[in-house]
Amino acid sequence: MRLATLRNGRPDGQLVVVSSDLSRCVSAGRVASDLQAALDDWERAEPALADISRQLDASEIAGQPFDPKVAEAPLPRAYQWIDGSAYMSHLERVRSLKGSKDEELQSIRPLLYQGASDSLSAASAPIVVPADDLALDFEAEVGVIIGPVPMGATRDEASAAIRLVTILNDVSLRRLVVDDLKNGFGFFHSKPSTAFAPVVIAPASLGGNWGDNRLHLPIRIEVNGKLYGRPNAGVGMHFDFADLIVEAARTRNLAAGTIVGGGTVSNPHDQTLPLKTDGIGFACIAEARTAEKAKYGRARTPFLQAGDTVRIGAQNADGKSIFGDIDQSVVLRSR
Repeated sequence: MRLATLRNGRPDGQLVVVSSDLSRCVSAGRVASDLQAALDDWERAEPALADISRQLDASEIAGQPFDPKVAEAPLPRAYQWIDGSAYMSHLERVRSLKGSKDEELQSIRPLLYQGASDSLSAASAPIVVPADDLALDFEAEVGVIIGPVPMGATRDEASAAIRLVTILNDVSLRRLVVDDLKNGFGFFHSKPSTAFAPVVIAPASLGGNWGDNRLHLPIRIEVNGKLYGRPNAGVGMHFDFADLIVEAARTRNLAAGTIVGGGTVSNPHDQTLPLKTDGIGFACIAEARTAEKAKYGRARTPFLQAGDTVRIGAQNADGKSIFGDIDQSVVLRSR
């Protein structure tokens, strides 16, 4: 089962069911007007949506062409967006950045931060920045959308609450990270709107690509049309999504529609850019720069500037982008 949210002039958009090949879609209006409404009534909505999905794939329903460019983020606004840091190799690389703290490298309990969820970006929405000197970075991640989770949830409860899976771009303004960390209240100005792939997929529909509460697929990243990285999301994920949900629910209940991110996908290696044919590469610029500093004594890869483009997609064995691509360009805010 694959779902998306189309732009319809309303804040939460229109929920549609998308075919397995992402070519067609059909309105889910008779089940739920939007994705949050479906999540709030999942026991009733999920089997009905799954049945529509089956009919669409069997061509029992004609549907209409699916255009990801008119899709919003699956949840254009969410009750809560929580990002974790599940990949130890990412923490090991970025902890040397100015403003980071060695003690924040944790392997026993995952780090979490609460991001802005009132305005989540579509896959094709531009990355708008207020200035061109803020060290703009992308962060390619996997995320899950969950049902309600009680405070103090067990791993089994957390795992059972995972409703949908997708990928995202957790945009970072690295120059502002320093100030945010120094003020002691965590990320705020350094984390603008997060962008999401146009399609979310139920774990059961991912087949063998989902297991152990992890997505086992490479995430392909291109910057300005050139391959930047293709780390496998299932490799080196020290904390799985059940771990992250359990930690998030340690002191609070989590509402249906909460989004939990796994952090920047990162695989251990000693490579630098440009990426070789068999290279793994990086899912953010900060990692590439720290690897260059270690090897060459200085960073050579620039941060994003106005006019640059970033494309992020999770690819199956046939090389197809299963969630649709995040395809964004950088735009300087006009004054």
